[in-house]
Parts: sequence; C-alpha cells; structure tokens
Amino acid sequence: MTQGAGQGPEVERTATLRDFRVPAYVHETGPYANSTHPGDVAPPLEETHPEGYTPTRRDLPVINRGDTLQVTVDPAAEPDPQPSTGSGPLYVVGDVHGYLDELVAALQEKGLIDEAGNWCSGTARLWFLGDFTDRGPDGIGVIDLVMRLSAEAAAAGGYCKALMGNHELLLLGAKRFGDTPVNSGAGTATFQAAWLLNGGQKTDMDRLQDHHLQWMARLDAVEEVDGHLLVHSDTTAYLDYGDSIEAVNDTIRETLTRNDADEVWDLFRKLTKRFSFRDEGGADAVRSLLDTYGGTRIVHGHSPIPYLLGDVGSEDGEEESGPVVEGPHVYADGLAIAMDGGVTMAGKLLVQQLPLDI
Repeated sequence: MTQGAGQGPEVERTATLRDFRVPAYVHETGPYANSTHPGDVAPPLEETHPEGYTPTRRDLPVINRGDTLQVTVDPAAEPDPQPSTGSGPLYVVGDVHGYLDELVAALQEKGLIDEAGNWCSGTARLWFLGDFTDRGPDGIGVIDLVMRLSAEAAAAGGYCKALMGNHELLLLGAKRFGDTPVNSGAGTATFQAAWLLNGGQKTDMDRLQDHHLQWMARLDAVEEVDGHLLVHSDTTAYLDYGDSIEAVNDTIRETLTRNDADEVWDLFRKLTKRFSFRDEGGADAVRSLLDTYGGTRIVHGHSPIPYLLGDVGSEDGEEESGPVVEGPHVYADGLAIAMDGGVTMAGKLLVQQLPLDI
C-alpha cells in the first residue's frame, strides 16, 4: 500500500535558503519526516496573492464545488486498448513522484503493461505529465521504466512519451548547479537547498546518470493530442515562453542548453506556480492557453486534487478527513482536467484514458 506523506500532524516552519527564507510545511512523523508538503517551495513571483501566501496553506480559497466534479471510470466500460485500425487509445498519467510500485500496478490495471512490466498494449498512446522523482522512494526507477516503455511502445506501433515537470527542472538544477547561489528575486537561493526542501532523495541523486539527465533536458513542456492540451503545471506561465507549442518547447530546451543557473531557476519557479485555473477567472486562464496553443480542454498534473478541492485533511491528523480521490478532477467550466491524485498524500496515482465521457 502507498505510504502517504499526508498522514500525521503538520507544523509550519521557515526554511532558509542561504539568506532567503521561505515558509514551508513539514511532517513531524512518518516516512517523510522533515520533507516538504506536496505544495512546492519556491520563491514567489510577483502576483496578486496576499502577503505571506504559499500553496500549502490550509486557508486556501475553496472553489464552488458545484462547479466541479471528479470522474470515476469503470474499467469494464473502457474500450479495447488495442483497436484493429487507426491510432490506439490515448492515456495520461499524473504525477508519480518516485512511487514505482504504485505506477506499475496502475499501468497493469489499465492493461498497458503485463505482469513482467513490459508494454503489452500495441498501438496505445501513453503520456506522462511530469514529476517522476522526489518525495517517493524510487524516482530513478520510475525514469528507467518510462524510458524502457518508450522503446517497447514504439516497437509495437504505439508510443510512450513524457512532459517536463517542475521537479525535473529541480533535479537537473540540483545536479548541475548544486549550492551555486541564484538570484531568486527575494534574496539568494540554491537549487540544492530547494531540491532537499521539496523531497529530494539522496538515493535518486546517487543513481542519477548522464543518460537520465539528457533525457530530462530534452522533454517537451507542452503538447496537443486529440484536442487535449497537455501540460504539467496549472499555470499560464507557459505563455512567457512562446506563442506556439513549438516555440515554448524550443525556448525551454535552449534555456537548459545555455546552462545559466539564474535562467534555469527562473524557469523552475515559474513552472512551480499553481492554481491559475481554480478560482474566479480560472476558465478564462484556461482559454488563454487553449486559444494560443490549440485544443479544446487542458490536462495537467502538479496540483494535487485534494488541494484543488480545498481540503487536505484536518489539523488534528484524523484519518479519512480529506477527499477520496477516485479519478480525475474536472473544473474551470469543464475546460480543465487535473490528474495529480495525490499519491504523496496517501491519495491515488491516476492513469486515465482520454477523452473523458462527461
């Protein structure tokens, strides 16, 4: 069973990145004691939130639940994953964060891999939405699996592809720049300190090899598939990097190629922003991305569904106090689909076939 980082009491602390201080939530007990709560820690950008705002605060504004729904999909009702003609079915995977066993089980449940962990779904198309490492026990194992499935799927006439998440940028930065000071806009920070605050695992860093780094650095940030605009983060910050999908992906790859610590930090902190689609004006924010990059609905990870529902458990640590995540979360006038089931919070690692029938 998944061991969630969301169990047990929480306290607020201030984490120091050299002379920059950031509010963060940490856990007093459990397997991830002293690790960061699933709201990522990064220096805030200039935005309209009140002073002291952080994505992990329990007093986050709650959206009108009547405007949202979670979709529970009956596996028996899903189409045959190996159609006889045309492109295979499309699947997306939410944030994995090192939970390799849970990922394997979820892929097997959907019939995408067999008992031995090999691709068995022919021409099916599988997209991972980013955040493969940190917080969970085996991030490098997750990357190795995705890389292997990419080759096996291509050989079978399908594909397995991945998007870049903010945690890929964080791990790249920690490996490349370590304790090199970067200008956070609010003092001095380092990638190494931010990586540790956000659940960086020493075992992942020890096993990280050049081919993992090269693979992460080449990942696309945005793609459009069958009318679905796929991104990692629920933010409009992608618009800062280009007015087309190709431009965004090229700009981000060029930024990583230049290997400038401050540039990479700025990219990381922008793609760590969240909740742009959640509250008042959220649907318009989604439309701004769809109008620019195409598609009729956006699909993202990054923000755990319990956060989007405005409920991450009780202050006294009572069990079963948070929402039960059974499927994707549809919101923003039906234009956004959230796929981070909160596996780091004793939630669920979501693998979902698209389109949703709603």
